Amino acid sequence: MSLQFQENISLKPYNSFGFDVSARYFALLDSIEQLADLREFMQHQAIPVLLIGGGSNLVLTADLDLLVVVNRIRGLHISDNPDGTVSVTAGGGEDWHQFVRWTLEQGAYGLENLSLIPGTVGAAPIQNIGAYGVEIKDRMLSLEAFDLETGEQVVFTSADCQFDYRDSIFKSRFPGRYLIIAVTFTLSREFTPVLHYGGISGQLADRGITSPEPLQFSDLICEVRNSKLPQPEQLGNAGSFFKNPVIPEDQAQQLKQVFPGMVVFADKPGYSKLAAGWLIDQLGWKGRTQGDAGVYEKQALVLVNHGNATGTDIVELAGAIQADVYKQYGVMLEIEPRCYP
Repeated sequence: MSLQFQENISLKPYNSFGFDVSARYFALLDSIEQLADLREFMQHQAIPVLLIGGGSNLVLTADLDLLVVVNRIRGLHISDNPDGTVSVTAGGGEDWHQFVRWTLEQGAYGLENLSLIPGTVGAAPIQNIGAYGVEIKDRMLSLEAFDLETGEQVVFTSADCQFDYRDSIFKSRFPGRYLIIAVTFTLSREFTPVLHYGGISGQLADRGITSPEPLQFSDLICEVRNSKLPQPEQLGNAGSFFKNPVIPEDQAQQLKQVFPGMVVFADKPGYSKLAAGWLIDQLGWKGRTQGDAGVYEKQALVLVNHGNATGTDIVELAGAIQADVYKQYGVMLEIEPRCYP
């Protein structure tokens, strides 16, 4: 079936904040075969494209004079390798959490710490999503992508993606250029849960669990996430709104002397990572609102739409928080979601 293009479509159902802005053109991409239609339309209309997965990392501040394409390419495949590992490939339009649960049901382990992260498989490498001690870069083997500029299908290895903290080549160097068709992960038949981050081992101990089963462990991750983060269908949000700032180690030590309770983590050599949520929380932002834009009452890193906030409202709230944090600590917080236009 050829790709269908619509005009002046509301994006409210396609972004997790629930902002009611419209796209000049809109299409739901279901198959690789439709990529030729997409390229032809782009060339004929000479219009830029915004690629969306689950819309969980977007702040839309106004109507978009461009083509919005929602990636819904599906497909799941699993195979055992001679070295005992497992290769799992998923279409870029697969729901991320459902995919993680599927891998566990197939006896392929390694993604369980990333349970309940909103979005799609294709969006996961762009952001190098991570949680509780695991990032995409730790598990991804390669991905297949469609180059919107050349019309070619290309393969990126994990090294090609130049992964960094919540970053990749697709976000920093080539935003919007590549539509990710499928992603392949290297997983294990042996379940070895990562427990050292985010108090997960303590959560298990509190429940009297010494040897969790894979799905049971995923359930725990979901429970912990739900205790801290609102689900978008209940309260519009984009997850963590700010990156944890990475600063020179000597600067972090100086801040620690002035603010002894500051949460500081070791990072790459010569650098330390601060907990952005702690910085924001200390300044009294948790639970505060500006109109319908607010800071989530349980987690200062999360900005929420209480009903009728616009993307501009959220951006203005974020700016006020950034200014406050910089004034107090001399550290500029970086916004994690993409803002359009």
